[in-house]
Amino acid sequence: MKIKLREFTLEDLPSYEMYLRPENKWQEYDAPYLPDDSEQEIKDCISNVKNKLENNQKPFSGRKVIADIETNKLIGTVNCYWKSKETNWIEVGIGIYDENLWNKGIGYQALKLWINEVFIDHPELVRIGLSTWSGNIGMMKLAEKLGFKKEAEYRKARILKGKYYDSVSYGILKEEWYELNK
Repeated sequence: MKIKLREFTLEDLPSYEMYLRPENKWQEYDAPYLPDDSEQEIKDCISNVKNKLENNQKPFSGRKVIADIETNKLIGTVNCYWKSKETNWIEVGIGIYDENLWNKGIGYQALKLWINEVFIDHPELVRIGLSTWSGNIGMMKLAEKLGFKKEAEYRKARILKGKYYDSVSYGILKEEWYELNK
């Protein structure tokens, strides 16, 4: 499947609302050690996104839809946020919502497009980071496949269902990214 990154549309909202619910498999890997969003928090999020879209505003800063290039259907999102604006460091993340689309190279395509876009949109950046937890093997493999280096492992920093996991941080410098992607 070929994908593209695009802004949110009103047509995305029913799918997006469904995927935000905690019973979805992808939620088991996306910081599952944090509390789930409540039904009200999900409704408020969707309402806020809808209001912004209806007023021709971007509903999110630093977030885009991953869409099937043929159907334009939302299949996930990519995001970024400042880890340290003072030192020109942004963190990126990704969620592929439909588990039937996992392990098909979609995450690799999407995150590669997104990292290129983030470096272009923020020429001041010197590095991009990516953080996950030791229970998310797929994300760790994806980071390494993209050329990120494992920079930190905080042992027993996450608790899920009474079991400890490590928090794992990866990073890539701008010059490393461009060297790998000539």
